[in-house]
Amino acid sequence: MKRVIIFCMLFFCSTMVPTAASPRTVKYKQILKKIKDLQTMVKDKDAELLHTPENPVEGCVSTAVTCFKNGIQKLQPANSQYNVEFTKAIRTLRNFTYRHSGQTLPCESTCESYEKKTPKEFLKAFENLMQ
Repeated sequence: MKRVIIFCMLFFCSTMVPTAASPRTVKYKQILKKIKDLQTMVKDKDAELLHTPENPVEGCVSTAVTCFKNGIQKLQPANSQYNVEFTKAIRTLRNFTYRHSGQTLPCESTCESYEKKTPKEFLKAFENLMQ
């Protein structure tokens, strides 16, 4: 009888264990959250327009991520109450590294070849790329 109860408990516990998300998935979710947080904190009026990659071709995703990382450093908080949170979000995004699939197609576009947009549009395009 004890064995049956122990077996039932083990079976129940093993079926209830949630599957853990991969570290890469967790990292991308964290990046997406930081981008969304920044959209509410960023100064959009009278701010510098930023080169915004949209829908980069397969071989240019790495270049697009580099453009976004460079543009992130030019963002400014809307007001001083966001300084600490803003700085943490910027640091997280600046330290983000993108690993491509190993295919190295030549990318002929540069950051300057992309259209300049407002900081909020810039962050929305970065969010779309990360998804």
